[in-house]
Order: sequence, then structure tokens, then C-alpha cells
Amino acid sequence: MARHKTARASAPQPLALPPGFVERMRALLGSEADALAASLTAPPLTGLRVNTLKLSAADFQARTPWQLEGVPWCADGFIVEGAAAPGRHPYHAAGLFYVQEPAALTVAEALAPQPGELVLDLAAAPGGKATHLAALADDQALVVANEIERSRVGALLSNLERWGAWNMVVINEEPRHLAERWAGLFDRVLLDAPCSGEGMFRKSEAALRHWSEDNLRGCAVRQRQIIASAAALVRPGGRLAYSTCTFAPEENEQVIATFLAAHPDFELRHVALPGVSRGRPDWVREVLPGVDLAEAVRIWPHLARGEGHFMALLQRTDGPPARLQRAAVRPADRRLVAAWRDFAAATFGLDPAADRAMIAEGEALYAVPAMALNTEGVRVARLGVWLGTLSGERFEPSHSLALAVGRDAADGADALGHMLNLAADDPRLDRYLQGHPLAAPGAPGWTLIAVEGFALGWGRRSGDTVKNAYPKGLRRPLR
Repeated sequence: MARHKTARASAPQPLALPPGFVERMRALLGSEADALAASLTAPPLTGLRVNTLKLSAADFQARTPWQLEGVPWCADGFIVEGAAAPGRHPYHAAGLFYVQEPAALTVAEALAPQPGELVLDLAAAPGGKATHLAALADDQALVVANEIERSRVGALLSNLERWGAWNMVVINEEPRHLAERWAGLFDRVLLDAPCSGEGMFRKSEAALRHWSEDNLRGCAVRQRQIIASAAALVRPGGRLAYSTCTFAPEENEQVIATFLAAHPDFELRHVALPGVSRGRPDWVREVLPGVDLAEAVRIWPHLARGEGHFMALLQRTDGPPARLQRAAVRPADRRLVAAWRDFAAATFGLDPAADRAMIAEGEALYAVPAMALNTEGVRVARLGVWLGTLSGERFEPSHSLALAVGRDAADGADALGHMLNLAADDPRLDRYLQGHPLAAPGAPGWTLIAVEGFALGWGRRSGDTVKNAYPKGLRRPLR
């Protein structure tokens, strides 16, 4: 036992970079490779991005307990200084921010979705870039978050629920199937491609362990296949952002050069973001007339505060436009809708979903986006916001509803006595997140538990006790 404690207390061993990787970087960067290697042995950064659907970056800075440094390429992104653990704070559970690596913020910023657009994140889990897209468009674009691996859909759903966006669709499909089903449909497509992960060495033991030149080349083959499917989904005039978290030119500039050579209906666009480095056309075999791969963006951890990242912005200049097929929404049963409206009136004094169509799956009720796609033949994990479920004659609100209600609904719940609003340092918040009931007199029935006006989830008050309805899978370990 003593030996075990001594081992845990010893100083961490220096990070051992793969020798093959070090040799490659020396060949590419020369003497600069030593600075890169040193940066990859430094402690990783903790970054976050403020949820501007719920509060402004300035408001967040005013209330945060941490020392923050701004990220130059993202006005809502920050580096958390010191040894803080923001993911443990109640603000995180309320969806006020997303813990996200700073370099990853370049992609959605460059893609810049606009209100009213159709936006697709083709490989979305765990959800950082999808939530960023929704925030940049002020939740006025339809963001389709696709995850190829079924096992990762649950984590994606959880993160999107916490973000509280209404205009989201979560699907689980292969890119090539979507390219056949929705060809030429999207205004903006984001492809964060699976890669060898060299840029994440100081954060990912798996990336270090699995690195090899064979794996790198295999990733490049897969990336060339996926970007072709991604491109097929872009409408004429629309844009495609391609990104990786690796340094290898075979997975970055070379993929873009190969793609452009085969797709004359696309052009590379300049990405103007402060604090970034440019792409490296000198590392590419093909020379394409009129194409300057320096228009792409790189983040080097020895030159900027972020992990390794690459992104290129492409625009489709020609091709047949697709016709948007609206979803054929079958209205939910009147009994379900009436139960929801009674619940909303009693709890909020208003209907947060008044302007939305509603569908049902069994006894579960969903508010669907006004721009909902025709999803026939597509595996849908979530369409819009799950409002709740009718259990007998009683409407039981969902956790996703608590996190999606806006300020008007939250204020209405507070005025009607259906909110328990706690300060961020109130010890009852920790007890709630662990799953304990809380002592709090007030109006009987469903009650929003909130931190400084921002909902965390539900409880159900009976007498002077609020029974805990925080999802069991999200509860913190008991202390």
C-alpha cells in the first residue's frame, strides 16, 4: 500500500513522443521542431466557450470564479488559467459554457453560419462544434448534428441538451448515405475528420499509443473518402469547412490539394482569423494553378495557446441546386398537446413552444424546428426538443426542456413559485447534482432547480420537500 501511494505522489514522467513523429517533424520544420516538441511536453490547456444563447461573454466574465484569458480567434472563447476544473461547476451543468480546446474554435468561426441556413456537422460527437454553430447563428439556423458511431450518439445528445438550442436535429448515419439522400442541400457543412491526432499528444494517451506512419496514411485515405461525401452535401454557393487535429500534411494540405484537383466546382477560400498560422503549400506534392494552400489555417502549440489544428474553408461555385423537401410532420395527438399546454401554463405562465409544430413518439412529445428536413430513410436520434412524456393523466417534463427554456419562461416559473433559484456557492446545488432531495417550501408540483436564474433540471415539490428529478446518469458521485 505504501509503495502504491509513493508511486502516485511521484513527479509525472516527461512525455515520450514517438521517434518516427519526431523524425518527421525535423524533416518538415527543421530547427523549429525542437520548440514544437517542447510545447507538446508542457501541461495541456483548459479552454471553454461561453453559451451566448444563454448569456453574453461579458456577463459570464463578470460572474465567473476563474481567471480567464481570451482566445484571439473567438470572442466567446477563453483559456482557464491555473488548476481550475470548470466542468465540475454548476454553471457547466446549466449549460452556460462548453469545455472546449481553444484551437478547435477556429472551425465554426471560419464557417460562420447565418440565421435561416441549413447547417450540417458531419462528424459531430461529442458536440463542441455543433453547439458552436448553433450559437453563432443565434439558434436561428437548423443545425443537423450527425454522428457516424452509434456508441457516441448518447454523449452527443447529452451535450446538445445542456446547450439548450431548439433548432437541432441529431442523426446517426454514414456520410455516403447522407450524400445520396441530401445531395446539394446544405448552406454550410463542417467535417471534423477522423485523424491521427498528432496535435492532441499532450491531451490524449491514445493518440500517442496508436501513432504510426501506417495509421497516418490510413487516416488520409479515409479522409479523402469522407470529404467527397461532405462536398456532395453542399449547395452551389455553400461552404465546407474541413478540419483535423493533426500536423501531418498528408492529412491536411495534401487532402485539400487532392480534393480540389478532382472537384473543379470548389475553390479554396481565405480564412482571416487573428492569431493563426497559414497552411504550408511547400509540403504538397501537387501544384495546382490558381490555388494557394496558404489560405488554409494551422495552429501550432509552440506559436499559439492551443493544441495542433488544421482547417481549410472551401466554397462550391457550381452544380445543380437541390430542392428542400420539408418534413411531413404528423401532428401530435390533441390529448398530448393539451396536457403540455396545461403544464406550461401552470408552470411558466406561458408556452415556450407556442410557435412550433409538435410530434409524438408514443407518449413522448417533441417540439420540432420550423425548418425540419424530410428525414425519411435517415436514422434520427432526436428531432428538436423533447418536452416531456404523458404518464397517465400527468405530464412529466424532460431534462432537455429544463435546459432549453428561455429567460421569459424561467422568470414565469419563478413568479409562480415553481423555481428554486440558488446562488452558485450554495451547498444545496452540490446535493441536487448528486441526486439528493432538497428542503424548500413553496408551490407544489414540478419545480425548476436553477443556479442564479439558469435552470439545471427539475424537482417535484411535495410539502416542504423537493424530490430530486435530476437524471441518474448525470448525477455526481455521492461524497
